Amino acid sequence: MLDPTHYAIPGFIALMLLEATVGAAHLHRRIYVDARDTRASLAMGIVNVVINLVWKAVVFAYFSALHSFAPWKLGFGAWIWVAAVVADDFCYYWFHRLSHEVRFLWAAHVNHHSSRAYNLSTALRQSWTTPFTTFWFWTPMPLLGFDPAMILTVQTVSLLYQFWIHTETIEKMGVFEAFMNTPSHHRVHHAKNVRYLDRNHGGFFICWDRLFGTFEPESEAPVYGLTKDIESYRLVDIAFHEWKALARDLRNAESWRDKLGYLLMPPGWSPDGSTKTADELRAALARG
Repeated sequence: MLDPTHYAIPGFIALMLLEATVGAAHLHRRIYVDARDTRASLAMGIVNVVINLVWKAVVFAYFSALHSFAPWKLGFGAWIWVAAVVADDFCYYWFHRLSHEVRFLWAAHVNHHSSRAYNLSTALRQSWTTPFTTFWFWTPMPLLGFDPAMILTVQTVSLLYQFWIHTETIEKMGVFEAFMNTPSHHRVHHAKNVRYLDRNHGGFFICWDRLFGTFEPESEAPVYGLTKDIESYRLVDIAFHEWKALARDLRNAESWRDKLGYLLMPPGWSPDGSTKTADELRAALARG
């Protein structure tokens, strides 16, 4: 079954070319395009698409098995679609937030943040391992009666929505900023400025971040990338560098408690405190 995102590929390409043209004409001072980075992002996205050609069938079977236990079936009414979008975004928020706060999940997600550019091609820098760490966050939806096909459809719509917010060509958007995820909100999410770390995790909506205390407005120029950038455009390095680092830390850990810490604590955690988590860096910034 062809993923609806495949139909959007020509639009992705057209918009990336338009953005690059704007950047080349210097019509916007903040656009940055690097050919090596763009090629890496596109290649990461292509492999992700290939992985999902098979894996989405597995996820559909998983959702279908759960749906068989639902006490009711919600059907496909208009309001059910609206409810599905909201429920999907709630699940997405927790997947996305925990992918920043639990290191083994971060190992899968980190490649999406590894670019030091921020443009539409960055949206396509998708993980090769996140498909295997994400699906269970949506477990409540089929159990509540949402049809598996509906769940996969709204997941795709969310992914398509998030493409356009990976840009610096659009500034703040007024009242729209109060409710929806926007380029300004998502620039914060991709920045490595200490005040911006692990903020603005929503997909469609920004309300979850406001509700659960992870919202941060764009107040200073974002600097993109990782707190410790990788100096490579090789796909294997981009896809697996954090998995390798995690494996090294697990191998060198002196106790099972430390091993669990490396797996389950936030990125930057260490038994002796020699490296810092985002919360620890933010607290140090607040202390001055």
